[in-house]
Amino acid sequence: MSLDNHSALIEQLKPLLMEPDFQELFESFTADESNSTRFLLKMELNRISAPCTRIIDLRDKTELPCEEVVIGKQRHFLDAPSKEALEQALPIYRNKYTLGVYENVIKQHKMRKQQRQESPTQEIVTGTFPFIVPGIVLGSYFNRSEERMNYSIKISASQSGSAEVLGATLDLSVGGARVKLPVKHNFQTEKPLRVKLLDLNEEFYFEDLQQGVDYQIVDIQNKDDNAIFRLKRLGVGEELDKVITQLIQGYKFRYKVDVNDVIVNATGLGFERHYLPLQPHLPLYISIKEGKPHITHALLGRGNHSLMHLFQDERDVSQLPGMLTNNRLVHLIKSPDIAEHQIIFCFTHVANGKVHFYSASQFELIQNGHLGLFLGFGSKKPSWRIFKLTSQRIDHQQNYKTSTLPGDDARYGALTEQQLASFSHIVQICDLTNSQVNSQYQSWFKDQDVNQLKVFAQRKINANSIKKISMPFTERRHESRFAFKTLVTIKQGNKTASGITHDISSRGLQITLDEPMDFTTPASVIISFPRLQAKAGKTNLNNLSYQLIRTRSDSKVLHLSALIGHDPHMGVEFLSKLISHNQDKLEKLSDKDGEQKELADGMKNLMMREIASVPYFVEKHSKSFSISAIGIGTKVDEISHLFSQDTEQIMQYNLAPIMENGVFKDRILEPIKAMKTITDLQFFEVFIQITRHARGTINLNCKITSDLTTEEQLAFIAQGQRLGRFMALRVYFGMADKPDMTYIRRELAYIQIHANHKAKQLEEQLWQVIGLGEFLDISQEVLLRFPQLTKVKEPS
Repeated sequence: MSLDNHSALIEQLKPLLMEPDFQELFESFTADESNSTRFLLKMELNRISAPCTRIIDLRDKTELPCEEVVIGKQRHFLDAPSKEALEQALPIYRNKYTLGVYENVIKQHKMRKQQRQESPTQEIVTGTFPFIVPGIVLGSYFNRSEERMNYSIKISASQSGSAEVLGATLDLSVGGARVKLPVKHNFQTEKPLRVKLLDLNEEFYFEDLQQGVDYQIVDIQNKDDNAIFRLKRLGVGEELDKVITQLIQGYKFRYKVDVNDVIVNATGLGFERHYLPLQPHLPLYISIKEGKPHITHALLGRGNHSLMHLFQDERDVSQLPGMLTNNRLVHLIKSPDIAEHQIIFCFTHVANGKVHFYSASQFELIQNGHLGLFLGFGSKKPSWRIFKLTSQRIDHQQNYKTSTLPGDDARYGALTEQQLASFSHIVQICDLTNSQVNSQYQSWFKDQDVNQLKVFAQRKINANSIKKISMPFTERRHESRFAFKTLVTIKQGNKTASGITHDISSRGLQITLDEPMDFTTPASVIISFPRLQAKAGKTNLNNLSYQLIRTRSDSKVLHLSALIGHDPHMGVEFLSKLISHNQDKLEKLSDKDGEQKELADGMKNLMMREIASVPYFVEKHSKSFSISAIGIGTKVDEISHLFSQDTEQIMQYNLAPIMENGVFKDRILEPIKAMKTITDLQFFEVFIQITRHARGTINLNCKITSDLTTEEQLAFIAQGQRLGRFMALRVYFGMADKPDMTYIRRELAYIQIHANHKAKQLEEQLWQVIGLGEFLDISQEVLLRFPQLTKVKEPS
């Protein structure tokens, strides 16, 4: 039996191979397969995940220069495209060099070689597949609470009753470690492992480390002739914490900090700041009071202000709670997957100077038989609107705050944390109204009695009850500030000034200068605390490195943030102790504006955990434009999964079915060039036929809706439903503003210290973004445009 027809299924299973629940996932994905096919699939997956010993040497097989790439003890020689293929394949197998990695690199090399032979005069560039783009994780602000150092120290490991075995550390943190030991170690996973650090220089000699530290064995993985132990430190002890911290701080001169987590977070936050100002959907925050859901807050940005304004009546009172009644919210929250609860239709009627709102859900209209009457009559009104609602239950086990750097405080202030904890759900309103199809909705009307619609008149709301919170598009404040005055001197090049602090936090401060000074900003400065030095003892508070973030009040007020490098920052350490020892004496600056920004930031973080659409980003190069990436939420979404079917790598998406044949250039790129950053997102619509072929492969047939007549649209939908499945997407597009680098300045400063080239790459990547948009599923609404596709219940 051949597995040729199961290649797509194998590609879907590859990224899941190393997951702990792979067996359950495998059973789910292969539920429709025969036992023999499932056996062969598992054999193939085991084959490609097996360790590989083959060396890849392309020095005599490519026209491009090769460089040495070392994986474990193996030395490979790869050209640039093959090295990129290797780096893309390794994460699928948890950075293990497996047969699947080897085959992927060789396959990519042969494909490039074949393309070059077929087009010898044409240089092969990345643009060969211009619509295969990576995914960027949005809304996942995971934090490692401590720094992890990638470096090797000789160790000995032992268990009670066993001899010591020599090995080496792979990385070390205060709470854990990864170590490499011989594969024949005879250690028992259920017993503690005592690890001694050997061969430390005298300056890093600590008696506790020489005696040994006890660890729990979390995981063991065999690689070549070694066993890789993942360890968690047993017991607690402040003294030992300090000893290991000192060791890590001392070794920072010699080894690199693992900054991958910070880079992933900073990338997500940077692209998020491009998207959020133009996000067109309205997030509403639900709290349960006396057993009933109530809308208490709304999160506003520039892109959704107009949507919020739609619900204002003649007295400027929001009638939104009248549309989202208790019954509708309960249905939506308890049955979030029932599509009929997600669509709400609305129009207004003005009489005697008063605005009356009428609304109904698709579920309600089907139940009482007035679907055709409401759609047909309402769609004739200029105020006609169609809304899609999404519901998201908030997981309070996760932190609310984006604490992305090791050592960051993982919580906001107490009041903000309390407010965020009171939210149970987020409901997002997406406006699906398309005035171009109103005539299709009007075909529902059959001269029925419009007086029957009075039952859908909303109860009048007499006072505003929803608190509007605006998203802050400025720097994040991560720490409480305290009022504190002391003398400071500040230098930048040959410029020197003095001033008084207005407020302090452990990592930052605000200074008012005696005289205005034209300092360069943002840039580094050197500051000293002459009066505090007398109280600081041996701690040196002179010539401390800080970043000047911004100036205001004619360059008299400066905002500074500590530049934390390899050494402990004396200013940060001293101010932290000063604040912690004088909490009762220092005045905490918890102004409402600061609390409001904290709340807005937390609400934004909650919303981004489960975004209602799939954002994408357009970037400009020197002579070309392309889609640079799509945004992926923390949960699997149907749209991105659809475009992951025809790609080689995990977190890679093929947008060709929807963007090729000039669609990207004519429908997105050219309109964006003519837009301004203040323009709201525009859109066009796409119909998709999804056809499943032999054993997992999927074919997408995409058509721009406006290119089809109404009759052709109906035929296309019917054919899609007959052959497989029909789906409709709204494709938004707009011009991006410049990146909000201030928002990720702390992450960038951290990355610059430990991997400066990666910080520059991220900055360049964000500055290249000139446009953005999103894909939104509108399938449910599109089907309602055609009365012949919907079964209508006669009114009782």
